[in-house]
Amino acid sequence: MTDFLPEGCLIDNQENSMYMESITALSEAYREQRILEARATVCDSAHNLTVDLGCIKGVIPRKEGAIGIKEGRVRDIAVISRVNRPVSFVITGFDRDESGATVAMLSREAAQRRCMEGFVNTLSVGDVVNAKITHLETFGAFADIGCGIVALMPIDAISVSRIEHPAERFTVGMDIRAVIKSIENGRISLSHKELLGTWQENADNFSAGETVAGVIRSIESYGAFVELAPNLAGLAEIKDGIKVGQQASVYIKSIIPQKMKVKLIIVETFDYKYSPTRPRYYYDSDHMDEFLYSPPECEKRIQSTFI
Repeated sequence: MTDFLPEGCLIDNQENSMYMESITALSEAYREQRILEARATVCDSAHNLTVDLGCIKGVIPRKEGAIGIKEGRVRDIAVISRVNRPVSFVITGFDRDESGATVAMLSREAAQRRCMEGFVNTLSVGDVVNAKITHLETFGAFADIGCGIVALMPIDAISVSRIEHPAERFTVGMDIRAVIKSIENGRISLSHKELLGTWQENADNFSAGETVAGVIRSIESYGAFVELAPNLAGLAEIKDGIKVGQQASVYIKSIIPQKMKVKLIIVETFDYKYSPTRPRYYYDSDHMDEFLYSPPECEKRIQSTFI
């Protein structure tokens, strides 16, 4: 069983479920100090989490809710927001409640420290990791990279085609892949656009003469930029009445790799909001040193370097 996964990835694992079948199995997990996952059901007034272990109740004391809670570096919302969501933990012991029933004492902080030591601290810039979107802000997306340890993905690192809000790409709980962009003073920054394909890889999905779907991303004096894919946009002639954010059907006049251009004609636009779907990834290795977005024959060079 892989221990260091984003919260929510382990809860339905067969081995994880087996440990929830009996107190005997949970006792074995305690002796082995396994990282397990279950759903938090209640956060009491003292910010202690109750966790449904199936056969018995588990409790994560407030101070064990996350790295930094005890020291005041992390706000209690990090604990409160886990209600009705999976949490990672290790069992620290067993106790009895007021009625005499057995209760498992749990620590999410201990699971996170194990994840830090065994996984996060081994990461290097350019490593590609699994992540799960935890929340979205105007400036970027936050993603769990293991046991509830969260890293920021700035909005301009989400895709080559610019967006106004991360909700245009992601939903909370979405499983994604991400590249470690930087590691500074223990803070990890993520990038995503390098996994969505080069200009040519995206352009190869389209042909001149086709009419395809797009999204109006910006309107300039010289034309409108229409997104055809998260990492590909084309320039269309201005058409009266169009607005940023509208869906569009566009005719592809030409695709010119030498100039990294897709020329379009807007056929029709309409207002409609699609729910984001899991991105299509063009890169499946675990590390990248650099990413060249622009075609080799293009004079303009757009490149990401991970050092």
